[in-house]
Amino acid sequence: MNTVALDYEKTEMGHIQIAPEVVEVIAGLATVEIEGVAGMSGGFAGGIAELLGRKNLSKGVKVEVGEKEAAVDVSIIVEYGFRIPDVSQEIQQNVKNAIESMTGLQVVEVNVHIHDVHITQEEKVKNEIEEIKPQRVK
Repeated sequence: MNTVALDYEKTEMGHIQIAPEVVEVIAGLATVEIEGVAGMSGGFAGGIAELLGRKNLSKGVKVEVGEKEAAVDVSIIVEYGFRIPDVSQEIQQNVKNAIESMTGLQVVEVNVHIHDVHITQEEKVKNEIEEIKPQRVK
């Protein structure tokens, strides 16, 4: 991951630099806006930060930023019952639009990685009831 802010644009007044971490936060926020996303799936460090009470807005997001382009990987947990391809396509479009409109960078790819399915307590109970219902004999 590129951690150095790149000179994005030079104006009459000076340089404008956008750090890759900024792009990660934009992508993370754009991802969790989508219905069907239960959360982001981050690594060990992201989990520790959350335990310590800090919200890691770039959890589950990796970006590669060039001078004018960006590539994004997001790792998510999807809600049970949502169609994964539909949720993924909405994420791709929302992340691309958010980054391009806020930074001016061209997003060349948004890769969505599904790491888990979140099942609500209500769904768990419903599934357990279905399992214990007596089967009708025909």
